[in-house]
Amino acid sequence: MELLKQFLHFVMHLDESLPDFISQHGIWIYGLLFLIIFCETGLVVTPFLPGDSLLFAVGAVAANDAFTNSLRLEYVIPLMIVAGVLGDAVNYAIGRKLGPAVFSRENGRLLRKDYLIKAQHFYDKHGGKAIILARFVPIVRTFAPFVAGIGRMKYSSFAYYNILGAIIWVVSLTLAGFFLGTIPIIKKNFEATIILIIIVSLLPIAFEWWKARKEAAATAAAASDAEPAA
Repeated sequence: MELLKQFLHFVMHLDESLPDFISQHGIWIYGLLFLIIFCETGLVVTPFLPGDSLLFAVGAVAANDAFTNSLRLEYVIPLMIVAGVLGDAVNYAIGRKLGPAVFSRENGRLLRKDYLIKAQHFYDKHGGKAIILARFVPIVRTFAPFVAGIGRMKYSSFAYYNILGAIIWVVSLTLAGFFLGTIPIIKKNFEATIILIIIVSLLPIAFEWWKARKEAAATAAAASDAEPAA
């Protein structure tokens, strides 16, 4: 419980956590950022790690005159792009490797063979857009490359959109933090800003859930109307 509290404090107070870490460990901040981004994008067991909020906070801290020499954007942006690309590549490889074993039986206890077929069709149709947009959606960002690997998305296509998505994701959010994070009202309400970023990032999931519920209700209503009267 104490570890969870510390983690939540770290995430919700990134504007304080990152400067504290820099003050205590200096150059090791680059290693910490690389590790967080790599694990958040590369391991399906760590979707809870900060992604969007971390990038925004990094930009905001880098804009602070006290840390311009300790956290340089010309170093940290390429580093986090590499971390994101490698993370997705590893996640894809794991999905591709485990896919045949996971779906070797017609119906597994947790996963079904038809999931593989649906995933493959999905990435055949929306592969590029899915990989890029997933970068901006928490949780989905972690699972998208894994499912792409399971669905046997062509690696050359995956690699292209993986790199492009990582560049757009890291550069846009880090620069947003750099230029907006020092605005007094945002700086004063940084915790609220982080929460807002998380909420906005989750909106696509909420919309898709609402859309799926609406379609399911419409299908059920149509089926009910089609039933012959007794």
